[in-house]
Amino acid sequence: MANTYVLIASNTLSSSAASVTFSSIPNTYTDLVLRTSARSTRSGIDDGFAVVLSSNTNTIYSHTSINGTGTAVQSDYNYNMSNFYAGHIFGINGNTTTSSTFSSGEFYIPMYASSNKKQLSFVGANETNATAVQIGAAALFWNSTSAITSISLSSLFGGDLMSGSSFFLYGIKNS
Repeated sequence: MANTYVLIASNTLSSSAASVTFSSIPNTYTDLVLRTSARSTRSGIDDGFAVVLSSNTNTIYSHTSINGTGTAVQSDYNYNMSNFYAGHIFGINGNTTTSSTFSSGEFYIPMYASSNKKQLSFVGANETNATAVQIGAAALFWNSTSAITSISLSSLFGGDLMSGSSFFLYGIKNS
């Protein structure tokens, strides 16, 4: 069981940005956790994250996700993509949601520095208006045996990540 979370890096946007990148990730931890509080400039109630690992945009990414609103459920599967679709539909609040409301999310990345292919998970929630919320989870697969040395997040649907969005990358050491 994890016994130590160490903050590797954080970024709170002071202005909107097309992407956020954590680079030069050290290989001294067992696992990584990336926590997000995000909002998109996309006109709409929701957005998602496009995620690229180690600057690799080859078609080696796959994902399966499910999300729900309390009255409906949706699932999604894609493979051989040039990035992950993490939080497709539920990962980031869009610009027409309740003002100043940010989604929350967490990526968990076990054995990120190993020579094995990588499996990640993402859970998140966003408020879509004053009376509704969406929650979801995604299983992500990176078909590479390279260590993860950087993580880049951007809007899935082409908006910018809005000012005030924050991102915290932690390393976990297991005993």
